[in-house]
Amino acid sequence: MSAILMQAYSMGDMVNNSAEMADYLYWKSRKESDPQVEPLVRLLNKKKELLEETERFGHFHPNYHEALDDVNAILAQLDMIESVRRFKEAEERLDDMLYTISDMIAKSVSDTIKVPGNKLITGGGCSSGGSCSGKCG
Repeated sequence: MSAILMQAYSMGDMVNNSAEMADYLYWKSRKESDPQVEPLVRLLNKKKELLEETERFGHFHPNYHEALDDVNAILAQLDMIESVRRFKEAEERLDDMLYTISDMIAKSVSDTIKVPGNKLITGGGCSSGGSCSGKCG
């Protein structure tokens, strides 16, 4: 077991030293120091609080759609800022790499092992939103 853990730490070191991690950390730092981002994040948090208050009643609350539109508008503004956009792209590449590593390890053990966070799976099975209508198995 300790040999396996040592290999895992070694693999973690390789991930930490990868170009994907360097890019992620660079854009994370740029995003956190971007003067355009902080005021929008504060505003977003306030608007999210208002949205959460209306979500108790869902779309029946008179301000639900307005609160949702406000949150989405701020998210769109954030996505127009280069540091935010590039950070999200770098985060996605790092996440994809980590998923691929996890998937390769799992598949080397068994083809039936599920890997958490697999957004690449397109469906199949109960609760996947597919067309089986609960008639799995």
